[in-house]
This record gives sequence, C-alpha cells and structure tokens, in this order.
Amino acid sequence: MTANADTAVVRRRLVVTAVLRRYGTLIGFLLIVGFFWTQRPQTFMTIPNWVNITRQMSILGVVAFTMTIVMVTGDFDLSVGAMASLVGIVAGTTFQNGGSIAEAVALSLLVGAAGGAFNGLLVATIGISAFVATLGALTVFRGLALYISGGVSIYGRVIPSEFSSFGRGAIPLGRIGETDLALPNLTIIAFICLILVFIILNYTIVGRRLYAIGGNQEAARFGGIRINRLRLLSFVISGLGAAVAGLMLFSRLSTAHPTQGEGLMLQAIAAVFLGMTLSEESQPNVIGTLIGVLILGVLANGLTQMQIDTYIQQISTGVIIILAVTLSSLSQRQFRFRLLRRPRRQPPEVNA
Repeated sequence: MTANADTAVVRRRLVVTAVLRRYGTLIGFLLIVGFFWTQRPQTFMTIPNWVNITRQMSILGVVAFTMTIVMVTGDFDLSVGAMASLVGIVAGTTFQNGGSIAEAVALSLLVGAAGGAFNGLLVATIGISAFVATLGALTVFRGLALYISGGVSIYGRVIPSEFSSFGRGAIPLGRIGETDLALPNLTIIAFICLILVFIILNYTIVGRRLYAIGGNQEAARFGGIRINRLRLLSFVISGLGAAVAGLMLFSRLSTAHPTQGEGLMLQAIAAVFLGMTLSEESQPNVIGTLIGVLILGVLANGLTQMQIDTYIQQISTGVIIILAVTLSSLSQRQFRFRLLRRPRRQPPEVNA
C-alpha cells in the first residue's frame, strides 16, 4: 500500500508539473486578469477598457506576429523597433515635402521591406549571426532616423488630418446597454495581420518549410528546402510588419520621433517567448504570441490604472522575459525526454 501510495503521489506531482509547464503562461494570464479585476473592479473589466487594451496592444501585436515568422526559423530580428521609428520619420518627411498619404504609406512599406531584405542578406546569404546582424542594423536604422529628422520630432499641420484621425478612429458596432461599442481601426489591422500570419504558418507549404528550418536546418537542406531564400523572406515579412507598426504608431500619436518605436523590440520578443511556452515542442506559434501580447497589454493597462511607475512596468517586462525563457526551456527538455522514453516500434514478425 505504501509503495502504491508513494507512486500515486509521484504521478500527481508529475501531472501538476506537466500542466504548469504546458499551461503555466495561460494560467498566469488568468491570474493577472483576476488580480487587476479585484484591484480595480469598477474600471478594469469593462468594455471600454478592453477596447482600449486592444488598441494599445495592436501596434505591438503587428510586430510580434511578424516576428514569430522569423523566430520560427530560429533567427531573431532586433531591429524592428528602430525600423518602426525610421518608418515614422520617412512618412513624416514625405508629408513635409508635400507628399500624399498614399505616397507616404508606399514609401514606408518599401523602406520596411528593404530593411528586412538587408537583414536577410546579412544572415542568410553572408552567414552573419542573426543577433549580430540585426543589432548592427538596429544601429544603422536608428542613425538614419536621427539623420533624416535632424534629431527632432515631426508633428503639427504637416500631418494630414485623415492620417492622424485613422489611428484614433473606430468602426461603431452599436450599443450594449448604455455603452457605445466600437472596434478601433488599429485593432482591425492587428487582427488582419494575425490571420495572415496564422494562415502562412499553418496552412501553406512555406509555413511547413519554415518550421522544418527551425527544427533542423541541415535536415531541411538535405530535404531540398531552399533555406536561404525562406530565411530572407521571413526577414522581409518582419521588416514589413515593423513598417506597418511604425505607421500605426505615427498615426495614433500624430507625432514621429526618431526613437519612439524602440521599445517594441523587447516586448515583441517577450510575447513570442511567452507563446512558445504554450507549445509542447516549445516552437513559436502565432496564437501563443497573441496570448503573450495580451499578457503584456493587460499588465501595462492594469499597472497604469493602479498608478504604478513606468519603471516598474519595465522591470515587470524583464521578469516576464526571464520566466518565459525558463518555462520554454523546461517545456523543451520535457518534450525531448518524452521522445527518448517513447518505445520504439518493433518490426512485424514474419511467419515462416
């Protein structure tokens, strides 16, 4: 009886540990929501506040969703925040020179794609480490933004009112009781980006090949996958995502500053790592990234409502990154341990 009881206790502990490793991030998200709900019951769990959360997290969401594609291949893109800032300056300078909204958007997307292609060439073609290459690109993009703008912000009447109003606008959906319900324009863009990335990674040959590259590059190469081309494509998509996020940020703030988007990089990586903990194989996945973005958005919103200093929010983000990487590492070890213990299939017996 004692041996059986001890075995049952060990099994329960293993089950609890497995659940925490697999769903710890989701449980943590629910605990964060519950905590802020109890602290601010009158304002936190309200429709206007959650609409505001979606608007606040939309810019980060676009960067994180497209960053997921890069991290699926095992690479990083540290330059997305600087690219978002550069795009804002490019769009603002276009307006200063009398350009239209269409010209500013087209030029900004072109700059984002070119910056992503630059990173992809350094990493995939030349063979520089993604960390080193994108860190260098970060410095280049930041320098370009400061040089083009002269180190000053772009704001005022040079920005078309239609462009500024878009970032603060929303599509009305009706009323619930006494509350007007509206879907922010920025939330719609983030949702479209989420759907596109989800389709690419889960329902296309490109997505399956990207996961193959992230799983084992040499095996993918021997399997006939054009690794360099797909890695280049992933960086181009990341650059486009950063460009879209930069335009969204510029539109929402009605101001373009040469360093205003640099905080996006750290938060985007944190969101992807948080999402990786929800995968048994500890692989980047866009639905997990969405949960990570929600965690960061809810945390920032709740701490702001509690009037907690912004420095504490930065500390919280750093702690979340450490916990996310730790959980991802533990989940990956557990997955590998399962593979090692999985019984091998015996060949069928052949009757004489």
